[in-house]
Amino acid sequence: MGAGAVGLFGARSARAAQAAAPGAGAGAGIGPGPYAVEGMAAYSATQPLRLLKFERRALGPKDVAIQLHYCGICHSDIHHGREHWRQEPFPLVPGHELAGVVVAVGSSASRFKVGDRVGVGCMVNSCRHCSMCNVGLEQYCENGATFTYGSKDRDGTLTQGGYSTLNVVDEDFVIRVPDAIDLADAGPLMCAGITVYSPLRRWSVGPGKRVGVVGLGGLGHMAVKIAKAMGAEVTVLTTSPDKVADALRFGARDVIVNPDSADLSRHKRSLDFILDTAPYKHKLDRLFTLLKQDATFCMVGAGKVSEPYEIGPFSLLAARNSYASSQIGGIRETQELVDFCALHGIRPETSRIAMNEISAAWDRVVDKKARYRYVVDMKA
Repeated sequence: MGAGAVGLFGARSARAAQAAAPGAGAGAGIGPGPYAVEGMAAYSATQPLRLLKFERRALGPKDVAIQLHYCGICHSDIHHGREHWRQEPFPLVPGHELAGVVVAVGSSASRFKVGDRVGVGCMVNSCRHCSMCNVGLEQYCENGATFTYGSKDRDGTLTQGGYSTLNVVDEDFVIRVPDAIDLADAGPLMCAGITVYSPLRRWSVGPGKRVGVVGLGGLGHMAVKIAKAMGAEVTVLTTSPDKVADALRFGARDVIVNPDSADLSRHKRSLDFILDTAPYKHKLDRLFTLLKQDATFCMVGAGKVSEPYEIGPFSLLAARNSYASSQIGGIRETQELVDFCALHGIRPETSRIAMNEISAAWDRVVDKKARYRYVVDMKA
């Protein structure tokens, strides 16, 4: 059994052996909390993750308590855990691809009941009243979205993520998982899936469009499957020759093995849209030549802040191209993505691991050995 994957299934309130209590909400199964929880935390940027015992808040009126069964491992977990993006508030429990079952509901919660299968992605709160929140773009909250870990919540506490056994989340930031989707496959949809779906939808990818996907990792393999289901013709650019067969299996029409020295001239001005999912610095100028006139190159894979991307002054000018970026999706759009995947039979390619294997899995992700999303199984 992985460290931390203990008897918090059937998690009990921190009040010892507490029975379900008045005010916990209709059908509550484990009481209103607060809840004693265990998770795997980064204590510094250089050490392996190790066990952390901490407490989740008591249920608020609109909260749901979720017994976590699975959590996907995203490359951004590694960027945070190794302080590639900022100085982190250690100890930090990463994980924003949560999937589990509701075990208690707050007194005013109405969207979910005990036993519902649910997921949580990169956000657990926002201001709810700015112009972005009002149109369902909570990820761009003008007052700052509250992210699932390493973020100050509205009550001043630090959020801790999904490498843990239970979470308490406002129901407005919880996603319903259709019965057609296995919970083990649901977590990666909450980040990897929506991160690629949102820009593909924003730039109207569909029949008659030729789309390039740079990188075939956790995000890239989902981008291929989703773009294909939208009706587009997909070209994958990968630096890994051993991924060519997989790219074709996922639905790509063409695959370009793309080291920095590769000749891309035969593909010049061939693509209507490029989605760049690679989470590390790479040469961009040569990729812009693949874009048709007025086409857009969109970056969703973010590398280290110490290694900024470089764009030449004439790289986009020649064909009036645009360079854009995109950050996950709002809650409504995330639910739309999950339902889209259920309808089209789209699932991530996953490998399940135990909680004590997370640090080793991080190393394999960095070494490009993941095929294609590690998912932590809390019961393993």
